[in-house]
Amino acid sequence: MNNITKKSFYSFLTLYLFSSFIFLFMASYWFYSSQNSMEIQNNYYKMNNIADKVSSSIINAHMMGDEFILEKFPNTKISLYGTSNNPWCDTSMKNIDLKKDYYINGDTFTLVSRAPNGHLGIDHVVVQSDEFSKISYQLRNKVIITSIFIGIVIVIIAVLLSSMFLRPIKEKIQEIEEFVKDTTHELNTPITALMMSTSRAKSKKEYDEKIIQNISISTKQLYDIYSSLSFLSFDTKHEDNIELDFANIVKESVEYFDELLSKKKLHVEFVSSTCKIKITPTKAKMIINNLLSNAIKYSLPNKKIYIEVQSNSFSIKDEGIGIAKDKLHTVFQRFSRANSYAGGFGVGLNIVDSITKEYKYTLNIESQKNVGTTINIKFN
Repeated sequence: MNNITKKSFYSFLTLYLFSSFIFLFMASYWFYSSQNSMEIQNNYYKMNNIADKVSSSIINAHMMGDEFILEKFPNTKISLYGTSNNPWCDTSMKNIDLKKDYYINGDTFTLVSRAPNGHLGIDHVVVQSDEFSKISYQLRNKVIITSIFIGIVIVIIAVLLSSMFLRPIKEKIQEIEEFVKDTTHELNTPITALMMSTSRAKSKKEYDEKIIQNISISTKQLYDIYSSLSFLSFDTKHEDNIELDFANIVKESVEYFDELLSKKKLHVEFVSSTCKIKITPTKAKMIINNLLSNAIKYSLPNKKIYIEVQSNSFSIKDEGIGIAKDKLHTVFQRFSRANSYAGGFGVGLNIVDSITKEYKYTLNIESQKNVGTTINIKFN
């Protein structure tokens, strides 16, 4: 992972985690607050129900003349206050405020009921309980533990999502880095040849045919690289489709590559007939130039290249190194190379494929390792 990818990865990860944890904190706080409020309300109703039961027992005992027996309730303290405000039953309660109906003091909840109405001399029933504080403590722990677990899951998901989202960028950066290296290598050969040929010509103070041929070949190689890169990056110039004879374009390309063919001792067998198609001249030349350039590049010396143009089709066959079957499906991808033989940076076949798709031509490739490659285009 290079510095750009790392920076993007950590930036995305930080932003995702920051926003996720803010949302998690808000959701946890809201859940705890709502559950806490619900428990307070439930606790109030439970204590009020106890106070009502005690008050009902007091009134019944008074009316029936029976002895009053205070019922015991779990996790609850109950005290009875008469007109003198002296506590009955549980005297351990402190700081009782009989003016309030319901209040919280620390972890203790206190409810004051006036339901007895003076029966048996009792005016107030006071109920105290610390059960809610225990429930609240358990609820808080559950929320914290759940939030920590969800936080861990969020971190794992964030890392996976960051890796998934940045994988295409990482792959594209790798492609660009390889492309720059390959382009530098491709440009180095013709530029070096030009410099050497120019230096030789200057030293000899005369221009022989071999020097001129090397300069011409190197210049054409540079122009082809420039044309391919310009087509990939700056193919915005509008050019109208015109009717032309594709056989003439092929013939011009064969003549254009004649010096390179001669240098590699390759022979072209060209069979043609009239082939009228509507296409821009630039794109027609891009098709044949890239296919013929590849055929020359990947052919062994002293071999043949077979080119045939019919009324609605074109085919080119070489006796080169061929392409492995498991690589055939990748050869039309940009920056993809089936092998490292003879250099190149993997854009030629991609350009041909994009042009044929644009004009809805049918493109087919057949190849056999160490035998050769045949490419057919049918002009629908």
